[in-house]
Formats: sequence, structure tokens, C-alpha cells
Amino acid sequence: MKKFIRQNSRELSIVIAIVIMGLIFGLKEPIYLSGSNIKDILGQSIIYGLMAIGMTAVIIIGGIDLSVGSALALICVIISKVAVSGVNPIICILLALVISVILGLLNGILVANLKLQPFIATLGTMSVFRGVAYLVSDGYPVLGVPTEYRNLINNNIFGVVETSMVMFIIFVIFMYIIMAKTKFGTHIYAIGGNSEAARLSGVRVNKVKVLIYAIAMMGTGIAAMIQVARLGTGDPTTGQGYELNAIAAIAIGGTSMAGGRGTIIGTVLGAILFAGLRNGLIVSNVATFWQYVATGIVIIIAAYIEVIQDNFSKFSRIIKFKVKGNQEVTRL
Repeated sequence: MKKFIRQNSRELSIVIAIVIMGLIFGLKEPIYLSGSNIKDILGQSIIYGLMAIGMTAVIIIGGIDLSVGSALALICVIISKVAVSGVNPIICILLALVISVILGLLNGILVANLKLQPFIATLGTMSVFRGVAYLVSDGYPVLGVPTEYRNLINNNIFGVVETSMVMFIIFVIFMYIIMAKTKFGTHIYAIGGNSEAARLSGVRVNKVKVLIYAIAMMGTGIAAMIQVARLGTGDPTTGQGYELNAIAAIAIGGTSMAGGRGTIIGTVLGAILFAGLRNGLIVSNVATFWQYVATGIVIIIAAYIEVIQDNFSKFSRIIKFKVKGNQEVTRL
């Protein structure tokens, strides 16, 4: 039990934070803990969560992806136009996945093969994807998405669980298996810890980076499917600032912004905590401007907690080394 708590201390602390946050907002505004509002919180966390889960793997290898919000808009516009033209909804869903992989591959190639800094590369594609979204839609929202498509994703499975939630869970499991249970996942953490050491150990660093950017963007593709189904439109302006929400969820979840450390479950909990915080501020009638301030503060605090943990870890290793050294001297 102690080992479990020690290994999952960050995740458990987030769970406790979610409970405390729920009690605080619930006491202030009882509607916050209502079933419908909790459902809204989970619904909001799905969009941010899907984007964040994919980006978690990218950040673990020491990268970043600022283009996810623009990629969301581009995918939304394209599949909306295709759906409106009468194409089968299943094909629209598959198309969203294909486009997301292509966009992710482009980012990966720029970073791994052309050796661009991830921040600069994805900052550039962020602008490119947004521009293409405007070009494809002529600057106007794509209206009239067929009900066949919307019902496919908005329906409940067995009348209990929304299809969008099932899609979210499937992607979480998919990414968890990749990161925690495969050799590929081991390579991802190795690259994040020390890219050169990983390369000398035989890891094909560039190939791993390209693939993980492509796989990660699939989360944004799924988020786009859900967004179109919920709103019934593909808006080229959608997704603005979503990359910051995703990064906030990742930071809250305990992923190191320097790479090499992080978990998918932590990011899921971080997305729920972040969505719950924003929802609580809205329910409490906090002005929109202050919500942006709160988002920034949350990112800073989460990053500083990481610094504290790193310092504590270094301090613990020093203490253990000194204790071990004293024990050796005593034996002599």
C-alpha cells in the first residue's frame, strides 16, 4: 500500500484536490454538485483531455505542440464540409483520424528531420492550420451538419454512457498501453530523459519523435469529431486558446515540462480538475477576464510544484547517500 501511494502520489494528490474543490464550490453554489453540472464538467474535460493526453506523450519526449487548437479547427471544418455533402458518417470519422495523423506527421517531420525547435515548428503550423481552416471554409462556419452524424456521437450507449465518453476512454486506454506497456513507450521516456543516451543505446530517436507527434494528434482528431457533433457546425475560429488549456491539464497532471516524466492518468485527472475549476468559476459568476487569470495561475502553481518535487527528490537522495556513507564508515 505504501509503495502504491509513493508511486502514485501526484495522481492521489490531484484526486484529493478535486474533492476539496468540489466541496468548496458546492458549499458556495449547491448547483455545482448537481448531476447535470458534473456531467457538464466531464463533457468539458473530454475535449481538453483528448488534446492533452496526446500532447502528454509529446512533452515527455521533450517537445511541445502549440498547433492543436488550430488543428482542431481545420479538422472540424473539413469533416463538416464532407458530412454536409452527404458522405457516410463513418467515413467522416475515419477521415478525421487520417487528417489528424497527417498533421501530426508534418509536425514530427519539422521537429525530428528538419531539426526545428518544437516551439517554433508548431508555432508555425499553428498559423498554417488556422489559415487553411479559413481558406477551406471561406472564413464562415460550415452549417447544417446532418443529424445522422451528430446522433452517431451524441447518442448514449445502452442509454447510460455517451458515445463521446466511450471514445475518450478508448483513447485513454490506447495511450496508456502505448506509454506504460510497450517498448515504444519505454523509448519515449528514454528520449525525454536523455535523447543522446537513448540514441547511443540504439533507439531510433527521429522515428520515435515523428510517430509520437502523429499518434498524439489523433486525440485532437477525436476531439474535433465530438466538437462537430455537439455544435452541429465546423467553425474556423474554434479551438483558439485550447492549446493552453491542454498544457494546463498536463502541468496539473504532473508531467514534467522538461520531459522524461509524466503519466496519462495524471493528465486525465488534470483535465477534470481544470474543467471543474473553470466550471466552478462560471457557476460562481466570476468574470471571464478573471478566468484567464486563474488559468495562468494554475499553470504557474503546477509548474512550481514540479520544481518543489525535484528539489525534494534531490534532497532525499543526498540524505540517503550521507546515511549510507555513515553506515559504511561505522562498519569499517
